[in-house]
Amino acid sequence: MKTLPLRSVLFVCLGNICRSPLAEGVFRAVLEAEGKAGGALIDSAGTNGYHTGEAPDARSIKIARRYGIDISNQQCRQLVADDFHRFDLIVGMDRMNMAAIEKRRPVGASAQTGLFYGVALGDAKQIPDPYYGTDSDFEAIYRMILAASKGLSARF
Repeated sequence: MKTLPLRSVLFVCLGNICRSPLAEGVFRAVLEAEGKAGGALIDSAGTNGYHTGEAPDARSIKIARRYGIDISNQQCRQLVADDFHRFDLIVGMDRMNMAAIEKRRPVGASAQTGLFYGVALGDAKQIPDPYYGTDSDFEAIYRMILAASKGLSARF
């Protein structure tokens, strides 16, 4: 993987409604708090397009808002081939996401890819999909995303 500094990251989960939009918002907030947000490109996408154009899940919006982060204006989108050239780093929330990301990687793509926790903290832990869970599951993934975001910020 490239060494410092990265300037762009794309967070990817299945539908781009729960984990990846939350990661986008949390990571942006971490970079802003550290004075590193200027010029950084931060975005999120899903490996499927079921929710394209929709806002994030209301529970992700709610947990972000609880911690002073507004993700309500984000719009879900699907991972596209151009993303592999636009971003320095594309991170998946779980192994299933990573398999879908690698399957879509075009020949000659420049983006680095990896499991979010692995890239950020050197831990192969997955961030579980909270979609069918409770508010406490969204709280748990917020905490995981915050920890990984703080780790990843060291590369920016």
